[in-house]
Amino acid sequence: MFVFNLSSAFVTFFAVVGPPKTLLAFAHLAGDRTTRDLRRLAAWSTGIAAFIGLVLGFGAKYVTNLFHISDQSLQLAGGTIFFVYAVALVFGVHLGAEGEDDEHLPNPLVDGIRALLLPYIASPLAITAVLVASLNQDAWSWKATVAGAYVSVAVINYLCVAVLAPLLRRTHRTSLEVLSRLLGLLLAAVGVELILEGLAGLGVHLPDGH
Repeated sequence: MFVFNLSSAFVTFFAVVGPPKTLLAFAHLAGDRTTRDLRRLAAWSTGIAAFIGLVLGFGAKYVTNLFHISDQSLQLAGGTIFFVYAVALVFGVHLGAEGEDDEHLPNPLVDGIRALLLPYIASPLAITAVLVASLNQDAWSWKATVAGAYVSVAVINYLCVAVLAPLLRRTHRTSLEVLSRLLGLLLAAVGVELILEGLAGLGVHLPDGH
């Protein structure tokens, strides 16, 4: 049965909110922004995303208790969300992406943060992943590991945007799309494993595949 550890948590966070996903979002915003503005936007959005990850990483139990959510319910819901998102990713459908006709705000920084809200800053996939990973173990050291893994991915996102900002306008998105679809295949498997773990937690007998 699937068990989260540091490497699996990092890989999951990398798949749901890592550079292959966020670079596509930043590339979409790069057309009418300078390199300096794009780096500034990356810094602010990454800081907010990291803060949310820290709060949820350490406070997952309080959040689930507040809403009376069992670990098994979260695993089943999270696994289903992961699987649906992963299938969409494999077929090139980017769920939660900003529409082309959305009204832009006067402040470019605020407008960019709003555009990055669902795909990056408060991604439902990332939030679900942090909650599921944090609840996998009760130790505070594990919660710190989960929060640290998430913040590490956020920092990698910022570094990638900061370094590649001058190239994002000219970067062909096909290479990023290919990498996103490959990660989608891995994420679909994670979703299935979470569903199986949730069913096992509810007492459903599952044959041992080993």
